[in-house]
Amino acid sequence: MLRGMATVSFWADDLTAAKEWYSGVLGLEPYFERPGYIEFRIGDYQQELGIIDSRYAPTGAPGAAGAILYWHVDDVAAAFERLLALGAVAYQPVTERGGGFVTASVVDPFGNLLGVMINPHYLEVLKK
Repeated sequence: MLRGMATVSFWADDLTAAKEWYSGVLGLEPYFERPGYIEFRIGDYQQELGIIDSRYAPTGAPGAAGAILYWHVDDVAAAFERLLALGAVAYQPVTERGGGFVTASVVDPFGNLLGVMINPHYLEVLKK
Protein backbone atom coordinates (compact mmCIF):
# COMPACT_ATOMS: atom_id res chain seq x y z
CA MET A 1 0.00 0.00 0.00
CA LEU A 2 2.70 2.55 0.95
CA ARG A 3 5.10 2.91 -1.96
CA GLY A 4 7.51 5.49 -0.65
CA MET A 5 7.73 8.86 0.99
CA ALA A 6 6.37 11.56 -1.30
CA THR A 7 6.55 14.69 0.88
CA VAL A 8 7.32 15.37 4.51
CA SER A 9 5.86 18.61 5.84
CA PHE A 10 7.33 20.78 8.58
CA TRP A 11 5.76 23.87 10.13
CA ALA A 12 7.41 27.23 10.77
CA ASP A 13 6.17 30.41 12.42
CA ASP A 14 8.65 32.38 10.32
CA LEU A 15 8.66 30.93 6.81
CA THR A 16 11.31 33.38 5.59
CA ALA A 17 13.69 32.32 8.37
CA ALA A 18 12.90 28.65 7.69
CA LYS A 19 13.66 29.11 3.98
CA GLU A 20 17.00 30.70 4.83
CA TRP A 21 17.89 28.05 7.44
CA TYR A 22 16.96 25.03 5.31
CA SER A 23 18.58 26.54 2.20
CA GLY A 24 21.78 26.77 4.25
CA VAL A 25 21.45 23.24 5.64
CA LEU A 26 20.67 21.71 2.25
CA GLY A 27 22.89 23.91 0.11
CA LEU A 28 20.07 24.72 -2.31
CA GLU A 29 17.04 26.94 -2.74
CA PRO A 30 13.44 25.68 -2.76
CA TYR A 31 12.34 24.42 -6.16
CA PHE A 32 8.73 25.43 -5.51
CA GLU A 33 7.30 28.39 -3.62
CA ARG A 34 3.90 29.90 -3.10
CA PRO A 35 2.55 32.12 -0.31
CA GLY A 36 2.72 30.15 2.94
CA TYR A 37 4.63 27.19 1.48
CA ILE A 38 8.09 26.26 0.20
CA GLU A 39 9.36 22.93 -1.03
CA PHE A 40 12.80 21.43 -1.54
CA ARG A 41 13.71 18.29 -3.51
CA ILE A 42 16.55 16.53 -1.77
CA GLY A 43 18.51 13.33 -1.67
CA ASP A 44 19.18 10.47 -4.04
CA TYR A 45 15.48 10.03 -4.83
CA GLN A 46 14.56 13.73 -4.84
CA GLN A 47 12.09 13.38 -1.97
CA GLU A 48 10.17 16.50 -1.08
CA LEU A 49 10.59 18.51 2.09
CA GLY A 50 7.75 21.01 2.38
CA ILE A 51 7.74 23.80 4.94
CA ILE A 52 4.38 25.35 5.68
CA ASP A 53 3.56 28.56 7.50
CA SER A 54 2.26 27.40 10.89
CA ARG A 55 -0.81 29.61 10.48
CA TYR A 56 -2.07 26.78 8.26
CA ALA A 57 -1.35 23.97 10.74
CA PRO A 58 -4.37 21.91 11.79
CA THR A 59 -5.60 22.64 15.29
CA GLY A 60 -3.64 20.52 17.75
CA ALA A 61 -0.85 19.65 15.29
CA PRO A 62 2.06 18.01 17.15
CA GLY A 63 5.30 19.84 17.71
CA ALA A 64 8.63 18.31 18.65
CA ALA A 65 6.92 15.27 20.16
CA GLY A 66 5.80 14.14 16.68
CA ALA A 67 7.33 11.48 14.44
CA ILE A 68 10.99 11.65 13.47
CA LEU A 69 11.83 11.23 9.80
CA TYR A 70 15.43 10.07 9.44
CA TRP A 71 17.35 11.18 6.36
CA HIS A 72 20.27 9.01 5.29
CA VAL A 73 23.66 10.74 5.55
CA ASP A 74 27.22 9.55 5.00
CA ASP A 75 28.47 10.69 8.43
CA VAL A 76 25.95 10.99 11.27
CA ALA A 77 28.31 12.68 13.74
CA ALA A 78 29.36 15.33 11.21
CA ALA A 79 25.76 15.99 10.12
CA PHE A 80 24.62 16.20 13.74
CA GLU A 81 27.39 18.66 14.64
CA ARG A 82 26.66 20.78 11.58
CA LEU A 83 22.95 20.99 12.45
CA LEU A 84 23.84 22.03 16.01
CA ALA A 85 26.27 24.65 14.70
CA LEU A 86 23.47 26.05 12.50
CA GLY A 87 21.19 26.54 15.51
CA ALA A 88 19.34 23.26 15.96
CA VAL A 89 19.04 21.77 19.45
CA ALA A 90 20.03 18.18 20.24
CA TYR A 91 17.07 15.85 20.69
CA GLN A 92 18.80 12.44 20.61
CA PRO A 93 22.61 12.17 20.51
CA VAL A 94 24.55 10.08 18.02
CA THR A 95 23.58 6.52 18.92
CA GLU A 96 24.93 3.22 17.59
CA ARG A 97 21.90 0.96 17.06
CA GLY A 98 23.78 -2.17 15.97
CA GLY A 99 24.00 -3.81 12.57
CA GLY A 100 25.53 -0.70 11.02
CA PHE A 101 22.64 1.60 11.99
CA VAL A 102 23.58 4.94 13.58
CA THR A 103 21.04 7.68 14.40
CA ALA A 104 20.83 11.18 15.84
CA SER A 105 18.11 13.82 15.85
CA VAL A 106 17.66 17.52 16.49
CA VAL A 107 14.88 20.03 16.91
CA ASP A 108 15.21 22.63 14.18
CA PRO A 109 14.85 26.34 15.05
CA PHE A 110 11.13 26.07 14.17
CA GLY A 111 10.25 23.19 16.50
CA ASN A 112 10.36 20.28 14.02
CA LEU A 113 12.21 17.02 14.62
CA LEU A 114 14.89 16.23 12.05
CA GLY A 115 16.67 12.90 12.14
CA VAL A 116 19.86 11.76 10.42
CA MET A 117 21.07 8.21 10.14
CA ILE A 118 23.27 5.68 8.45
CA ASN A 119 21.03 2.89 7.23
CA PRO A 120 22.61 -0.12 5.51
CA HIS A 121 19.24 -1.01 3.93
CA TYR A 122 19.08 2.41 2.25
CA LEU A 123 22.50 1.83 0.72
CA GLU A 124 21.44 -1.63 -0.53
CA VAL A 125 18.36 -0.18 -2.25
CA LEU A 126 20.41 2.67 -3.71
CA LYS A 127 22.70 0.14 -5.46
CA LYS A 128 19.76 -1.40 -7.36
